[in-house]
Amino acid sequence: MAVEESTRSRVTNIFKHGAALGMTVCRSWAFNDAAYDALQETVGVYSEQAFKALDFVVMEAGRYGVRLLLTLVNNLPDYGGKTCYVQWARDAGIVLDGDTDDHFFSHPILRNYYKAHVKTVLTRVNSFTNVEYRNDPTIFGWELINEPRCAQESSSGAFQAWIEEMAAYVKSLDSKHLLTIGLEGFYKKSGKGTSTVNPHYMPGSGTDFIENHEVDGIDFATVHAYPDLWMPWEDHSEKQKFFDAWVDAHIKDADEILQMPVLFSEFGLLNSQERLAMYTSMYDRIYESAKYRGAGGGALAWQLLDEEMANVWDDGFAIFPGQDLPMIHLIKLQSCRSKLLPSSSDECLDGDQSSSL
Repeated sequence: MAVEESTRSRVTNIFKHGAALGMTVCRSWAFNDAAYDALQETVGVYSEQAFKALDFVVMEAGRYGVRLLLTLVNNLPDYGGKTCYVQWARDAGIVLDGDTDDHFFSHPILRNYYKAHVKTVLTRVNSFTNVEYRNDPTIFGWELINEPRCAQESSSGAFQAWIEEMAAYVKSLDSKHLLTIGLEGFYKKSGKGTSTVNPHYMPGSGTDFIENHEVDGIDFATVHAYPDLWMPWEDHSEKQKFFDAWVDAHIKDADEILQMPVLFSEFGLLNSQERLAMYTSMYDRIYESAKYRGAGGGALAWQLLDEEMANVWDDGFAIFPGQDLPMIHLIKLQSCRSKLLPSSSDECLDGDQSSSL
């Protein structure tokens, strides 16, 4: 959206609305691989126009006092993602056994592709502010990958090694900002966490909320929550039960095992009539944890949109400031009471609501 100067006002409107609601952290993409308006057009080749769009987003966030959690690649094929990296390697003549995108985690050349992208983004000098991203206080932190999963459970070891390597690499370039992985929060059955709360079909994702987050350099944990997508066959009462148990388990495990903050960095419900009760449940749990200096660090609802973006960007989860007044009131209430808590620091995200721009 920010690539075209004529539509950049929508970015400004999002931050203006968010700031008015008390938004403190917004999560957004720092990638777009070989897709429409691509940032990275092919390996190591970047669109200056697209980078200037990201520069504008960072500048506008700073202007409105909002800090950014920037994600560096997608697990999904949307906007390129790891699928694109694998295809780039094949196009370069690299032989990859089997038809799996898990090579992104295991193959040294693909790891180097990703590390080159990380370095390009972190050392980018903003064309509007003349500040390197890694030195910019507007940036709250970095997220290694959005919603990582392995196609095969056997790739879990390679994924763990990938986290260890990439966490160390990011910290070698930037020790000033926080770092997280970008997990959805699933548990492996044999792990130390509360695997009984997994959605029924998820133990085979090759990730583990505890083991993955125990890597040196990872500063806080993340969790996503989408009852509609994970258990579409259940009625609302069962989805609500799952949602409450899911949130409680991750706060408990972050408190007792990981001993680090946990950010619910994406959550959503398609049914707008039932959404208010579920979001209230999330915010109440985060607030109660934060009130007693627990691990509950914040909750970023997916997604806050300007009304002009509805036709293109609304995936059914959107919140519109001019239309969803009960939701807007709830978000503002959470922001206000969070700011009254005795501690306000980067380790506790003190605020909520976010969207990808």
